[in-house]
Amino acid sequence: MRTTAKYFLNFILILLLISCAGGSKSEKKDKAVTIEEHFQLAYSAAERGNLDEAVREYKKVLELDSKNEKARLNLGIVYGKQGKWKKEISEYEKAIRIDPQFAEAHFNLGVAYQERGDLKEAMAQYQKALQIYPNYVEAHNNLGILYFRKGMLDQALAEYQKTIDIKPAYAKGYYNIGSVYWEKKKTDDAIASFQKALEIHP
Repeated sequence: MRTTAKYFLNFILILLLISCAGGSKSEKKDKAVTIEEHFQLAYSAAERGNLDEAVREYKKVLELDSKNEKARLNLGIVYGKQGKWKKEISEYEKAIRIDPQFAEAHFNLGVAYQERGDLKEAMAQYQKALQIYPNYVEAHNNLGILYFRKGMLDQALAEYQKTIDIKPAYAKGYYNIGSVYWEKKKTDDAIASFQKALEIHP
């Protein structure tokens, strides 16, 4: 009887262990689903222009996963739309601390600094984004804009040229090339570039 009771107890213990293990996996799955749900709710709210709701939902994602760099990035973008630039920059910096190779976070941080008038830091962030992802069209374009504003026309032209090399249908690239040629008094080249931009995006 004792042997039978002992086997019965061992059997119950094994069932309990299996049940606990299964529960742990289920909890992890539920948590993952919840994170994704909150992320999608936040994204949809931002798309609708409901920025306060988007902030709340992204914060819920971060309560569940503080190292979710995409939520940090998107929360920063929402803060930017709200005009809360200090919070915006803080979220981008947090995203970069989580993943230093996050090119999009470097790019958006560059945009934030550019909008604040800190062109030196903006340029540094665009360059970091391009070190990580050399084919980042918008980073080349924005870097070109900064060179153009500094009067560094050859450098600006080189960056704009890279945008259309990477993406031949990039209308902004042709328009900006036209602007450089116009400044260089190369009127025919400027007009040709402007016309190309209009062909792509009338």
